[in-house]
Amino acid sequence: MNNKTMESRVNELLARMTLEEKIGQMTQISGAGEEREELIRQGQVGSFLNVVDVETYNRYQRIAMEESRLGIPLIMGRDVIHGFRTVFPIPLGQSAAWHPELVERAAAIAAREASSLGVNWTFAPMVDVARDPRWGRIAEGGGEDPYLTSQLGRAMVRGFQGEDLSAPDRIAACAKHYVGYGAAEGGRDYNTTLIPEGVLRDVYLPPFKACVEAGAATVMSAFNEINGIPATGNAFTLRQILKGEWSFDGFVVSDWQSVIEMVVHGFCADEKDAARVAVTAGVDMEMVSQSYRQHLAALVAEGKVPLELIDEAVRRILRIKMRLGLFENPYVDPARQSVLLAPEHLEVARQLARESVVLLKNEEGVLPLSGDVRAIAVIGPLADAPADQLGCWVFDGRPEDTITPLRALRERLKGKADVLFAPGLESPRSDSRKGFDEALEAARKADVVLLFVGEDAILSGEAHCRAFLDLPGAQEALIEAVAAEGKPTIAVVMTGRPLTLSRVVDKVHALLIAWHPGTMGGPAIADLLFGDESPSGKLPVTFPRAVGQIPIYYAHKNTGRPPQQIDREIPLGTPLDPIGFFSSYLDVEPTPLFPFGYGLSYTRFQYENLRLSRERIRLGESLVASVDVQNVGPVAAEEIVQLYVRDLVGSVTRPVKELKGFQRVRLEPGERRTIQFTLHTDDLRFHDRDMEFVTEPGQFHLWIGGSSVDGPRASFEIVE
Repeated sequence: MNNKTMESRVNELLARMTLEEKIGQMTQISGAGEEREELIRQGQVGSFLNVVDVETYNRYQRIAMEESRLGIPLIMGRDVIHGFRTVFPIPLGQSAAWHPELVERAAAIAAREASSLGVNWTFAPMVDVARDPRWGRIAEGGGEDPYLTSQLGRAMVRGFQGEDLSAPDRIAACAKHYVGYGAAEGGRDYNTTLIPEGVLRDVYLPPFKACVEAGAATVMSAFNEINGIPATGNAFTLRQILKGEWSFDGFVVSDWQSVIEMVVHGFCADEKDAARVAVTAGVDMEMVSQSYRQHLAALVAEGKVPLELIDEAVRRILRIKMRLGLFENPYVDPARQSVLLAPEHLEVARQLARESVVLLKNEEGVLPLSGDVRAIAVIGPLADAPADQLGCWVFDGRPEDTITPLRALRERLKGKADVLFAPGLESPRSDSRKGFDEALEAARKADVVLLFVGEDAILSGEAHCRAFLDLPGAQEALIEAVAAEGKPTIAVVMTGRPLTLSRVVDKVHALLIAWHPGTMGGPAIADLLFGDESPSGKLPVTFPRAVGQIPIYYAHKNTGRPPQQIDREIPLGTPLDPIGFFSSYLDVEPTPLFPFGYGLSYTRFQYENLRLSRERIRLGESLVASVDVQNVGPVAAEEIVQLYVRDLVGSVTRPVKELKGFQRVRLEPGERRTIQFTLHTDDLRFHDRDMEFVTEPGQFHLWIGGSSVDGPRASFEIVE
């Protein structure tokens, strides 16, 4: 169906609807029950949450199609955040893979599985840029960088929706949470955000724009307020930017009861006022709360909400239902459930988990493990924790499907080596040390120790924020006790966020960040430990040395007195003679523990001969940056080659570095390859003090390397 025909059908249907039926399309409710069926018959509901049962789904759709007056199908939403029955790494882990094509494949698999049970709309991707790891929902997004998060968001939208949204194995995407939710004060969920418009447009909005450009069917308004105005009642972000400047023609859904929460914010007097504010601002569908159904008709009758706004909202909702093909194909074939946990799905989950793991330390090449190891001690509360391994926001994955590291290692080493298991702690948050003796005995008998530590899944996700980012419970004490046995010790950290690992990193020989890796995390980790593949993940977010450094991120501004690489000491100067007065702390280094983009390999990559096709270009032109990358180590491996740029002088100050491109490259031992990036002057645009989106002439630095802190540098100039 072409767009002209679709719009004609939408308008024809809209003209036949009563006001109550229109408001029904703008209403989403959660759960099942007989009373819901009557609402469907009356045309008073347009969408359901969390109906994940083919029989119930088909029954509800049949009532909507055959027993309601107009036969408008329902759209069924579900949080399919990082997989459905096959669970992939948490999105932060997927971002660590820096592999958009693989992320797209994972989202397509999630859509295939979810759609087989009647889900045709997911509330993903979450593309909130997050620079405070205390925030529990950092686990659900792409990390601290708008460019990388944009790539992840685009990939997920393409994966969920495909080329044809009406295909039976595709579902509608929803970019969330619009906007600025990741900037919540103090990393506390739902909290206030204060974001200058230039920062909003340059940091927090680009991933949403990328999703819109990729064709995202829907967008979700956020819980937070932005500079005093709740996101769900923010006409500037919803109507002016999203629907106006970006020409978004899908629909906006509120977050769970975020419409009526504007009363609690102190922005609306009551729920009726909240309904007026939300629909006026541009929220087309209300999730769970019922202020639209209860008050919009009266608001229209009173002249407080123009009927045109109702018609616009309903038109958007009907448009997406038609694009999904629900009018022609509203039902699900129960036989399609056979796609769950298909072998090819599990293989993609294993590959994505493997590529998401980041190697942060490998002292004396202790990894990969050699084939002559005869006894391995597997210690730690997350070695065999199938539910925790899945991570947060998992509703449909099952622990019994999970292959844990312990299980994977036992299967791999059966008949070859002894696997001595001692959890040491009952759970990651346990303070009891009664299991230490057993763990130490296992370490003494082993040739090598594998420590599986980190956060249990419940410590991350919505409303799960942390003031301290150390390993919880007695895990640090367990690591210290085991390391004191003197055996080669490898720590594998499963986590939903960056942790402060300063007291851990020096006690172990190797350190891997595995995030919460999903269903196939165990085999993926085993693949890496034994060198079937080299780790290739890179950090999508900075790891601080201490909580007191937060916020700490690579694309910071420089200040007039940037930190200096000097010994930490109290400055000797005074305000009258400010010797040694820099922007830093007295009691912690100014640098992070591990920087953005960092990640080691079992080989080494050497970057040489950075060159630019042109050192002087005009506005509107491009240059090509080339660098020679050579694998100078012993094994074949993949490297993520990263391009960074700095605008040295701007009409508003610019970050010290910004990611502008990356490529995943596989090199054999000794192989050298020239990697090229094309950089257009439009790639360097930002919003100036007048909020014009411009590239300003001037001097620039450019780096290509393996992280945000290394690689050769070149310079170029843009002229008018």
